[in-house]
Amino acid sequence: MRDRDIRAELRRFLEQEYTDDALILDELGLCQGEARVDMVVINGALNGYEIKSERDTLQRLEGQIRVYGRTLDSMTIVVGPSHLDEVMRRVPDWWGVMVASPSQCGLTLNDVRPSKPNPALDPYSFAQLLWRDEAWDLLVEHGLQQGLSSRPRPYLWRKLADSLSWDELSAAVRHKLAVRDGWRSASES
Repeated sequence: MRDRDIRAELRRFLEQEYTDDALILDELGLCQGEARVDMVVINGALNGYEIKSERDTLQRLEGQIRVYGRTLDSMTIVVGPSHLDEVMRRVPDWWGVMVASPSQCGLTLNDVRPSKPNPALDPYSFAQLLWRDEAWDLLVEHGLQQGLSSRPRPYLWRKLADSLSWDELSAAVRHKLAVRDGWRSASES
């Protein structure tokens, strides 16, 4: 059971689980490349899915826990049976856990623990999900662009994180992601 086998089954599961207005992406980079989540569903929230097949190690898990905890509304890890016990000990309680097991029809995904809302999203890390032009547009929409037109992205993200309420920032970022053109890995309908 390889990563690509689990990924294919997870995509089928997510396409059935979420409505047509959800965007399912592979390999979304977070926190400027500190980590990359295997799959994410954007549907008014950012729901992440990390795959750890039987062939994977858990060496990067601690760093992934830290980064995903700053940026994703919910998180589910999908593991091969050999990783289940260790993953249950290591991931935060708000993470969902699924196990991917071989079955007569190929592969079965079973919920072990459902995900819960992330209790500790970071506004700056969340703002980093925006491309520069998206961050600039959001600053202009809120009249916050003064003196920032030639500044690099980190200044724009910082201004957004410091100036907007969490509700304003999170709603705006989720919306910008949902309507973004040019995603590399959006599934074709």
